[in-house]
Amino acid sequence: MTTITIDELLAATGGTAVARGTRAVTAGLTTDSRAVQPGCIFLALSGERFDGNSFAADASRKGAAAVVVSRLEGEYDPACTVVQVADTLAALQSLAKWWRGQLEPIRVVGLTGSSGKTSTKDMTLAVLRQHYNAVATRGNLNNHIGVPLSILSTEKGTEAAVWEMGMNHKGELAPLCGMVQPHIGIITTIGSAHLEFLGSRDAIADEKCTVARALPKDGFMIYPALDDYANYIAAQTDATPIPVGDYHSPVQALNQRCSASGTTYTLYIEELGEIKVTLPVPGAHMVTNSLLAAAAGWKLGCSLEEIAAGLATPALTRGRLACTQVDGFTVVDDTYNANPESMKAALETVAALKGANNRFAVLGKMGELGEAGIAAHADMGWCAASLGYAAVVVVGDECAETTALCQAAAESIPAMLVATPAEAAAALRQLIKPGDAILFKGSRSAGMERTMYELFPSLHPDSAK
Repeated sequence: MTTITIDELLAATGGTAVARGTRAVTAGLTTDSRAVQPGCIFLALSGERFDGNSFAADASRKGAAAVVVSRLEGEYDPACTVVQVADTLAALQSLAKWWRGQLEPIRVVGLTGSSGKTSTKDMTLAVLRQHYNAVATRGNLNNHIGVPLSILSTEKGTEAAVWEMGMNHKGELAPLCGMVQPHIGIITTIGSAHLEFLGSRDAIADEKCTVARALPKDGFMIYPALDDYANYIAAQTDATPIPVGDYHSPVQALNQRCSASGTTYTLYIEELGEIKVTLPVPGAHMVTNSLLAAAAGWKLGCSLEEIAAGLATPALTRGRLACTQVDGFTVVDDTYNANPESMKAALETVAALKGANNRFAVLGKMGELGEAGIAAHADMGWCAASLGYAAVVVVGDECAETTALCQAAAESIPAMLVATPAEAAAALRQLIKPGDAILFKGSRSAGMERTMYELFPSLHPDSAK
């Protein structure tokens, strides 16, 4: 966002110019005073442990063209414009909504779901980049702060965007959809994530379908045909429903063949025909994610060849079911996050890998499940045991039920409960041998990558430095 004037900034935020400087906006917007660049806008967000207003004067001295604050503090550089607003978060969101309008005629995919959001976003971006100058949400900047920052980092002339929207409370998606203004919606899954705050899957489905209700009549709502709430999603939108993955769907994956290195299948798209796809990641759920991406590409005018090329080369975010061969072991890194549906999918994917001698699972807690957490962790243990894993190492006291169910489900499966990543690595060293496959999986707060790096230091991002 480098083409905004100070007058436009004032109008978009509803702010008052307490001081009018001489600098023009020549760089983007930041909420991090450490990232201030000459000519940028610094917007002073405040939270429980920080107050951006305290850093605004320093940002002005670093060369910011404007600072947006809710409280005046310190001496500002006279060359910097000082904009005061009642609420800086509301100002950020208002500014993003205004900037979204300046980006027209951009084509926007708005994406949400209980699991698979980021992988589907990565695949959709890879497809669209075969045809368009396209951007997407960076990392997981998908909340009430991340979404407006994603929009505001998009430059004029961008032809397509894939913006991911997350939530864990009722009512959170509506303002995000108001900023994103999607023409195409994707709901990856409606699962059990966030039960702690929403109470039931029906409530989760209602909140996720905010995206479906936000679409225009000439838009498209894309979702898995086999999701429990598929019919509900279709009924919630005025856009054209596009279910994927069933035998009667307009987008299908035929003749699937899975290995540790990925999945091949024949992609069928109504009106376009068939083409072979090589997906560089294993798992039936990843195939579904790729079909969602393919459907978005189809409805945005991509050819079969462009869709297949994009799906073959997605830059998947770290920790999404990445299979790596290390010292004779197959290491499956799915450490980024976990909920009951993605946990089951990962366990099934690794269980189905061909060529491994034995399979081991290193599992951490799943967050935001509330009272459903005990049953969910117990089911995780039952699933691992029933799939024939040689052993399960569970990290964290929250997962005691997982360990108990593993032991009850099959007396032959060792299930160990340990407190730390180092203990987990030590336990595994006594069990694994070259030729085995090892899955690492847990919620973000569990930090399961620490166990993986303890056991396989070469996988650490800093190991090559």
